[in-house]
Amino acid sequence: MESGQISDYGFLADGRSAALVDASGSVNWWCPGRFDAPSVFGRLLDDGAGHWSIRPEADFTVERSYLKDTLVLRTVFRTAQGEVALTDALAFEPGSRGHDIGMHPPQVLVRSVQGLSGAVPMRVHYRPRFEYGRTIAYLVEREDMLEAIAGAARLTFRSSVRLACGDDGDAAATFTVRAGTTHNFSLGYAPTYDAPLPEVPDADQTIADTVAGWRSWADEHAYQGLYAEEVRRSGLVVQGMTYRPSGAVVASVTTSLPEKLGGDRNYDYRYVWVRDFSHTLRALWRSACFDEVRRQFAWLGRAMGRIGDQPVPIMYGVLGERDLTEHRLEQLGGYRDSPPVVTGNDAWRQRQNDIYGAAMDAAWLMRDQLEPFDPDVYHLLRVLADQAEQDWKQPDAGMWEERGVQHHHVSSKVECWVALDRAVRFGDQLGGPQDLARWTAARDEVRAAILERGWSDRLQSYTGVFDSEDLDASVLVMPLVGFLRADDPRMLSTIRAVERGLSHDGLLRRWNGDPAGFVICSFWLVSCLALAGERDRAHELFRDLAGRVNDLGLFAEQIDQRTGEQLGNFPQAFSHIGLINAAGVLTDVEQDSTLRECGMPPAHFTPTRR
Repeated sequence: MESGQISDYGFLADGRSAALVDASGSVNWWCPGRFDAPSVFGRLLDDGAGHWSIRPEADFTVERSYLKDTLVLRTVFRTAQGEVALTDALAFEPGSRGHDIGMHPPQVLVRSVQGLSGAVPMRVHYRPRFEYGRTIAYLVEREDMLEAIAGAARLTFRSSVRLACGDDGDAAATFTVRAGTTHNFSLGYAPTYDAPLPEVPDADQTIADTVAGWRSWADEHAYQGLYAEEVRRSGLVVQGMTYRPSGAVVASVTTSLPEKLGGDRNYDYRYVWVRDFSHTLRALWRSACFDEVRRQFAWLGRAMGRIGDQPVPIMYGVLGERDLTEHRLEQLGGYRDSPPVVTGNDAWRQRQNDIYGAAMDAAWLMRDQLEPFDPDVYHLLRVLADQAEQDWKQPDAGMWEERGVQHHHVSSKVECWVALDRAVRFGDQLGGPQDLARWTAARDEVRAAILERGWSDRLQSYTGVFDSEDLDASVLVMPLVGFLRADDPRMLSTIRAVERGLSHDGLLRRWNGDPAGFVICSFWLVSCLALAGERDRAHELFRDLAGRVNDLGLFAEQIDQRTGEQLGNFPQAFSHIGLINAAGVLTDVEQDSTLRECGMPPAHFTPTRR
């Protein structure tokens, strides 16, 4: 594995925050407290922004894996002198199990070095840098610990190896690991004020307890469909990207990892998109259980609050914050010299009309748990239906969040149709006769407009924007939400045109000019092929895509069509959600004859709890 690539990283999580560890044993990203908090290790985005490395001094090769059914990472270093295993974990609260994991984590990063053979000289280098590398803390030795305080953050470092403090706010040591010996390291975080010292528990016990916590969660979520191993891993990743106190799933745990090296489309994805909501719920439904699904919908209702006449916000912070104003971090050079580095995401200001369908489709999926409606849910769903009726004729920024322009995006119109269709399906539980008549009329009007203005005779395909000649992978959602059957002649032609025009080696770009294949779009193609009756091709493509994860089973947002290099923020929930849902569709199609015969989309098929 080439050092420095996005796919070089492993992912740790504790229900509040995440850390990324590269293949050489360096923690290069950790934002303790919550996913979108300032980093204390940020070398991912700039060499000077902090890291914590533990590695052999001599040349080595690496083999990595997660301990079974966990996000606890084991890295084995092989050197000429012997072998060493490094185990890394973000700790859960002691004794937490099942759905309680991650609710109150101690915010401790633990690392354990175990000698497997020989005698291996090792080096540890601890270099904290606070608030995205802006602040260098004084390191203070206090009995058996090393304390770093700067601004609002405090770190407490304990080690079985004594580190020598340098003059530039770092500490280092060399030590030798012999077969059968163990050296432990723990780093605790706490706010500087109004909080006790960070807890730094015993590393061995903490790792064992965290492993047990992850496995207890996995044992409660027994998916038994096709591609169970891949779904199980992706389910763990999505769980790791869940902010447990609220139940919100962030799009990614990083900011500003580029879609193209040297490009400027660098965004902060440590937030929650309503667009992802329906896809996320469907993935949780298939790979997890109803508890996560209920918490997700409860979070959405609280985040949206009472909706007025303004467009519904399209994204939120993990606790439902709306103002996510973007800021540039000029002190950071960017991943592999690809600035800008930003926090916040100005897409929160955009109109994106597809969110009405995303939320309503999630409610329809969850109808057995939501009915009878609580008053706040009843109000939310009615307003979503009314706004879809009112706004579907409006241009918007679209699924791909174009900045500075608005168009009549076909996928946005389709999702408005979804919102109205599901409202009509809810019937008198959601509205009276006049409401249902209004929604039905608007639904039929939207559908007619899409069929007329979204189709290109020249391309023999539905296009990304009304009255355009440009292919766009977003139209592949049409059969997945029940707008058209996958075997409809025009839809089949669209699938062929999109694959022919945007796909290379199984990777599907979003549009012509998109720098790389977008992973979830490629999985949408898998689902469309399966529902269109091309099951062998769908399985072949799924296996090819699933094989493009890194050595730990992790996806970024995009994959370069020529080199296979992963690009964009990492790991990416949308990519793993795409895998889970595609595996679910393949399972449905193989197990249910009506799906095989009529191309019935999973949006109208309630999967059996397995």
